[in-house]
Amino acid sequence: MSPPLSPYTQSEFGINPLMFYYEVTQACDLVCKHCRASAQQQPASDELTTPQSKQLIEQVASFPRKPHMVFTGGDPLKRRDLFELIEYARSFGITTALTPAATPLATRESFINAKNAGVQAFGLSLDGDNAPLHDAFRGFDGSFDKTLELIAIANELQIPVQVNTSITRRNFEFIDEIAELLAKQRGVSMWAVFFLVPVGRGLEEERISPQEYEIAFEKLWQHAQQKPFAVKTTEAPHYRRFVFRKGHNPLDIPRPFHFGRGTGSEENSNGMPTPVKHRAPLGVTDGRGIMFVSNNGTIYPAGFLPLETGRFPKDSVVETYQNHPIFKSLQNPDNYKGNCGLCEYRKICGGSRARAYALTGNPLESDPDCAYQIGQDNAPSV
Repeated sequence: MSPPLSPYTQSEFGINPLMFYYEVTQACDLVCKHCRASAQQQPASDELTTPQSKQLIEQVASFPRKPHMVFTGGDPLKRRDLFELIEYARSFGITTALTPAATPLATRESFINAKNAGVQAFGLSLDGDNAPLHDAFRGFDGSFDKTLELIAIANELQIPVQVNTSITRRNFEFIDEIAELLAKQRGVSMWAVFFLVPVGRGLEEERISPQEYEIAFEKLWQHAQQKPFAVKTTEAPHYRRFVFRKGHNPLDIPRPFHFGRGTGSEENSNGMPTPVKHRAPLGVTDGRGIMFVSNNGTIYPAGFLPLETGRFPKDSVVETYQNHPIFKSLQNPDNYKGNCGLCEYRKICGGSRARAYALTGNPLESDPDCAYQIGQDNAPSV
């Protein structure tokens, strides 16, 4: 048996990403109100071919440390060669996860095929605690019930689930209710709470205020202590600052398997991953531990940060991550401007680079949705 990998650390931010997201297709049958990809029913005409996708996977495997690879979309199940690509990634020893949409394409059979191909976690979206609220988000009647069904199927297959919830004005008041619903679902290992970045169809949604972020953080913190699943935020790295100000280090709390974990997890007697001590190191954010490639090979620092840095296969993803000026600037928090550049938490938080870009046109500017006033305290060393 080979020894476990050492935890991914901040020293690797400029060398290889922890998380690599591959948007295998833009096609999706849902019409989600906040969709980053502005997904469409049919695949784009310039979608990477199967050989090109396999070449991309080979490049991902050539990073000094193989990142975790998330096959996403659109709806990845709309891609006919999906399971072939997942199996190919696993043949290189890449840890894989899948984020299917809750449509009729997502069946027990497709989940079994995903498991057999090597998928080690599913990401499923749930944006409300009831069908009317969630289905209005997704533009598809029955999506709520389908999502709960898929969580149950994944649990039966002993594959952990990360539930993704996007917080906007329309569901901000229901954070507690969503948490209570998830606590009743077996197999939910991680609740990933996304905070709106106005890109794609998300331009039509209303963000919550900076002060309401703090209210949301308090609720998430309480649920993290009480619920059987772990909690993390996406595009709200200032939740780390909130946890530190509570007198805790987010890395000290054991966490189950999830897309951003820093080490492997051992299995218990039921074959399900047990909690692991190490998560991703503090400071992971857009372009800094994260990389995204779109369905046509366009290379971005993150899915919510559509700032083109190259085009695969013309450009190498390894070379781009390690040397492109945009990636290099994002990887050094001392480059950040305004409050984020002066903040004592910039190296463990750094703000949402995607939101800064969406609202100011500069990915190095301050995150407009952070309410913290710099100099209120001294950030702990990590």
